[in-house]
Amino acid sequence: MLAVNPELFAGFLFAVVVLILMPGPIVTLVIANSLAYGQRTGLATVAGSSSGNALLVAAGALGLTTLLALAAELFEVLRWAGVAYLVYLGVRQWRLVFSAGAMPTMPAMPSRRGVFWQGVLVAVTNPKTIFFYAAFFPQFIDPALAIGPQLVAMSIAMVVIATALDSGYALLAGRVRGLFASARANRVRHGITGTLLLGTGLGLALARR
Repeated sequence: MLAVNPELFAGFLFAVVVLILMPGPIVTLVIANSLAYGQRTGLATVAGSSSGNALLVAAGALGLTTLLALAAELFEVLRWAGVAYLVYLGVRQWRLVFSAGAMPTMPAMPSRRGVFWQGVLVAVTNPKTIFFYAAFFPQFIDPALAIGPQLVAMSIAMVVIATALDSGYALLAGRVRGLFASARANRVRHGITGTLLLGTGLGLALARR
C-alpha cells in the first residue's frame, strides 16, 4: 500500500520548490555570507537554516504548531533579536564600502559555529515555514491514506529540497565572489552584502505571524 498519493505528492514537491526559490530571509542570508566569506561559510549557513527548518517542520508534525502560535512573546523576542543582529551585520558591511581596499582587507571570517547558529536563528524566526506547514500541508494529504506516513514523507522532502536549493545559492554566490578582487569591486561586494543583510533584517521585521 502506498504511503502517499503520487499525484498529490508531486504537486506538493512543486509547491515546495516554488516556495524555496522565492527570495526570503534565508536565501538572502545565504547569499550574503557566501559573497562575504566564501562557499564554505555559505554552506555552514545552509546547515544552520536547514536545521532550523527541520525543527519547525518536526514541531508541526508533532502537533506543536498551536504551541508556537501561543508563545507569541518568545517568538517576538527571537525575531527582534535576529533583526537587530542582521541589521548590525549589514551596517558593518556598509561601513566597509567606504574603507575597504582589495579582497585581503575584508573583516575576519566568523566561526562556522557562529554562522551555523545565525542560520538557525533566521530559520526559526521566519514565519514562512510555519505558514506553509499549517496552510499547505493539509491540502496535499489524502484522507484515504494514513496521515502519519504522509506527514513524515512531506516533512523530509521539504527539508531536503530546501537544503539542496539553498546550497545551490551558496555555491553560485561563492563562485561569483571571485569577481570582486579589486578594491573597487570589493567595495561593491560589501555594498551588495550589506544590502542583502539589511534586507534580511527588514524581511524579518516586516514578517507577520
